[in-house]
Amino acid sequence: MGFKCGIVGLPNVGKSTLFNALTRTAAAQAANYPFCTIEPNTGEVAVPDPRLQKIAAIGKSKEIIPTRISFVDIAGLVRGASKGEGLGNQFLANIREVDAIVHVLRCFEDDDITHVEGRIDPVADAETVETELMLADLESLERRIVQFRKRASGKDKEAVAMLPMMEAALELLQAGKPTRFLLNGISAEDLRILQGLNLLTSHPVLYVCNVAEADAATGNEHTKQWRKWLPRRAPAR
Repeated sequence: MGFKCGIVGLPNVGKSTLFNALTRTAAAQAANYPFCTIEPNTGEVAVPDPRLQKIAAIGKSKEIIPTRISFVDIAGLVRGASKGEGLGNQFLANIREVDAIVHVLRCFEDDDITHVEGRIDPVADAETVETELMLADLESLERRIVQFRKRASGKDKEAVAMLPMMEAALELLQAGKPTRFLLNGISAEDLRILQGLNLLTSHPVLYVCNVAEADAATGNEHTKQWRKWLPRRAPAR
C-alpha cells in the first residue's frame, strides 16, 4: 500500500525544489515569485528495501515490486489561509488527502529570493503554517461537534463513541496545540476515530530546513533557532 506525503510551507521556501530532488525530475516549476505552484505536482518514488531481494530468492519471484511513496508539491500557504487568503481553501483541501506532511522551512539568506513576509525566521514561518491548520481544524470541529453532542445526548452509539475524541481534539486546539499530540498512547479504536475526523493537524510532520550548501553539514543560526522551538511543538514520548 502506498504512502502519500504532502510538501508544504510558505511560498518561495524551496518546496518545488525539494519535490524535484526527491522525484529526480523537473516536473515542478521552481521560480522566484509566490504561488509559482498552483495545481499540486505529484510524483512517485520506489522505496528501497534490501529485504525484498532475500524474500524474492526464497519465493523464487520473477519480479520484485517495491512499495512506493508519493510526494505532493502543494501550493504555498500564506497568513489567513484558513479564511481563504491566497490559495488557502485549495491548499487545505490538498493537505487533507495526504498521510503525512513534509514542512519545508527557509533557513538561508539570499536577497535575490523574496520572502512573502520580508524576513527570514523559520520559527515564525512554522507557526504561521501550523496556526492556519489549527484554525481550519478548530472551525471544522466546532461546526461538527454541536450535532454530535445532540446525538450523544440521545444515546446515538456512533456519537457516544466518537464524542470523547472530538472533545479531546477540540480542547487541544483551543489551547493552541495541534491534534497530533493525541497520537501517542491512544487505543487503536481512538486512532481510527481521530483519523476519521480528517483533521489537518493530526498528520505526522517531518520538518525540512532548507539551508545554503555551505551549511548543509553543520546548520546555521536559523536552524539553531528552529531546534530550540521544536520540542514545544512535538508530542511527549
